[in-house]
Amino acid sequence: MQFRQQALAKLQSPEELDLPVRFARPQGWLVLSVTVVVMAAASVWAVTGSVASTVGAPAILTHGEGSYILQSPVAGQVTAVVAEEGTRLPADSPVLKVRTAEGDTVVRTVAAGRITALAATIGQIIQTGANVAAVEKVARATDPLYATVYVPAENAASIPANAAVDLTVQSVPTQEYGVLRGHVKSVDRSAQSAQQISAFLGDGQLGEQFTKDGRPVAVLVRLDKSAGTKSGYTWSSADGPPFSLTSMTMADASIRLADQRPVDWLLP
Repeated sequence: MQFRQQALAKLQSPEELDLPVRFARPQGWLVLSVTVVVMAAASVWAVTGSVASTVGAPAILTHGEGSYILQSPVAGQVTAVVAEEGTRLPADSPVLKVRTAEGDTVVRTVAAGRITALAATIGQIIQTGANVAAVEKVARATDPLYATVYVPAENAASIPANAAVDLTVQSVPTQEYGVLRGHVKSVDRSAQSAQQISAFLGDGQLGEQFTKDGRPVAVLVRLDKSAGTKSGYTWSSADGPPFSLTSMTMADASIRLADQRPVDWLLP
């Protein structure tokens, strides 16, 4: 009964139109203002800002023209191994001798280069077409090194010309000497098979290794030179490692892709 009397009294009382109406508390206005400012700043950043992204892939330090597999043109027994691993030879230089039914045959280099591996030994019986050596195509000691990066095919199209590249060289302690710097020189147009990679690097195992997740695209990286480091190349540290780099050294590459505006992610 008491609540009913109060309700009737409320209905009979005049409306209090002269009292101010409170739409929101001061704390609410503060939250609303901050939200509006943040949304405005985010909208401006989405249109004018940019986001950098990278793609990582395995790499190997090589000379620009790669390597080739030297094969025996005849079948017979190896009687002498003339060349040594690590030796740089001109084209048509003797590598080994093979005794056949018709006489001795000398197996020679096809192009100038450095012997990186010898697969034949004295006394071994080999067949025609047998792999006897791997030769890296480098004619002079001053020929520069490059990095060949094997990028997944779906990422190759997004790599811009002259993109910056950081290389973590496996033989160099990163925490002490940093990463090797470079820039993209060229990007192949098509994905490569294990056989193509093996032919370029002169190593069948590397061909299998670089294609275990699919056929990649080869990206040739020009290493940034520096006269102030022992290696002759630029590193993220001031001096880099106190030794020279050698070809066929493995590395991990991080290639910087073209910057994107956040608004492009929302637009078709």
